Amino acid sequence: MPTRELHVRTDAGLASELRFAVMRLRRRLARERHPDNDLSVSSMAVLHALHRHGELAVGALAAREQVQPPSMTRTVTALADAGLVERCAHPSDGRQVVVRVTDEGRAVVAADLTRRDRWLSRRLEELSAEDRDVLRRAAPILQRLAESE
Repeated sequence: MPTRELHVRTDAGLASELRFAVMRLRRRLARERHPDNDLSVSSMAVLHALHRHGELAVGALAAREQVQPPSMTRTVTALADAGLVERCAHPSDGRQVVVRVTDEGRAVVAADLTRRDRWLSRRLEELSAEDRDVLRRAAPILQRLAESE
């Protein structure tokens, strides 16, 4: 049995292989961004979070993206200056501000998702039905891993 297969049988080996594969896939998907999109990866992550979860307070966005609040404030300011998000009064706490994606921001996210999903869909079509089924089962597990502390 090849050394690599033996390596993946251990939890440490699996962790190493998953880390390498996920990082390479992330880099590959990052290259598939829409050609008109010059936003940073972190700015796109904020737009995606707002698109997926709705309006969020800056602190909640910072926690979700695992950055410090001042860093998130700078990102939100840049996105607001570009017209991609807007700040609104918090519905129940006048001291806070919530951020929501604008129609222009939604269009940027949609173009980005469409392009990346199209690339990934073509790659998935090249896999066997069995491999696609394994990935279907693995996707929620990977999501839980990504969201865990």
